Amino acid sequence: MRTGTLGRTDVPVTALGFGGAAIGNLYTPVRDDEAHLALDTAWEAGLRYFDTAPHYGLGLSERRIGEYLRSRPTGSYTVSTKVGRLLEPYDGGGDDSAHGFAVPATTRRVWDFSAAGVRRSIEDSLGRLGLDRIDVAYLHDPDDHSEEAFGEAYPELERLRGEGLVGAIGAGMNQSAMLTRFVRDTDVDVVLCAGRYSLLDQRALKTLLPAAVERGVSVVIGGVFNSGLLADPKQGGTFDYALASPEVLSRARRFQDLAERHGTTLRAAALAFPFGHPGVTSVLVGTRSAAEVTDTVRQFTAEVPAAFWQEARDQHLLPADVPVPSEQEPHT
Repeated sequence: MRTGTLGRTDVPVTALGFGGAAIGNLYTPVRDDEAHLALDTAWEAGLRYFDTAPHYGLGLSERRIGEYLRSRPTGSYTVSTKVGRLLEPYDGGGDDSAHGFAVPATTRRVWDFSAAGVRRSIEDSLGRLGLDRIDVAYLHDPDDHSEEAFGEAYPELERLRGEGLVGAIGAGMNQSAMLTRFVRDTDVDVVLCAGRYSLLDQRALKTLLPAAVERGVSVVIGGVFNSGLLADPKQGGTFDYALASPEVLSRARRFQDLAERHGTTLRAAALAFPFGHPGVTSVLVGTRSAAEVTDTVRQFTAEVPAAFWQEARDQHLLPADVPVPSEQEPHT
C-alpha cells in the first residue's frame, strides 16, 4: 500500500488509514476482542496509519488503539489524535448516547482550546494511549472557537512540535472554509477534511485543495461515504448525518448503477475518488470489525476503470473540472 509523508515532515501515513471512532463504540458496543481483531486485520492488510480522539467513546478508542500499537515496534506505525475536548470526571451516571457513543458517562467533554488545555489534552492522550509521543495532533472541530483556536491552541501545537512531543500538526473539521484559513495563515503540516471531498460533495476543491498544494500541506480525507449514503444508497439513508434528500439519493443511485455497469462498486469508486487530486495523501475509514476492515481493503484495492470516470463526467454526475483518479498515479 502506498505511503506518503505529511507536509514537510517525515511523518508517514498509508494511503488508507484506520478511523478509530467505530471501535470507540460509535452507536453500538464493540467488544474488546472484536476491536483488537479489527486492528489486527488492518495491520495484516498493510494499514499503518491509525486515527483516534478523546471524543471517541470518552477515551475508549484511544485506550484500545494504544493497547494494540504497544505490541508493535516503535516507529512502525503512525497514530493521530486530537485536541479541543478535555475529559473531566463525571458521576452523574447514565451513558454517552446523546453524543453517539455506547459507553458509560464516567467522564464529560469540556471544550478547551486554550494553550494549557491543548498541552493537558496531549498529556492525557499519551496516558490513555500508553505512548511517549503523538505522531499527529489535530485541532478537533474548532468551528465555534476560532479566536482561541488560532490565538492559543495552534501556537501551543507549534511549541509541542518544536519540543518533539508531536510530529506533525493540523486541524480536522467537517468544513473546508476554516481549514483553508489554517492552510493559508499558519504552518500546519496537514488538515483532515471530513465529508467535503466526495463523489457527492466537492466543496473542498474550490479553495482548500488548491491552497494545500500551493503551501505544501497534506490533506487527509474522511467521510468519503458521506455518513453512509455512498456505502448503501437506500431509501431512508443518511447524507451528512441527516436524511438524504430525494435529489441526493437519486445521484447516489446513479453513481451506483454506473459503477455496476463498469464492473466495479460504488464503495470502490467512493474510496478511489479523493486520490484524483494530487493534494490528497490519505483516506480514513472507520471500521468496527475484522469483516468490515477486510471489505474496506477489498474495495480500496479494487480497480475503478477510467471509463467509469469519463462516463460520470459525460452524465454530469461529476463536473468537468473535477480531477479523477485515472489522471493520477494509483493509490495502492
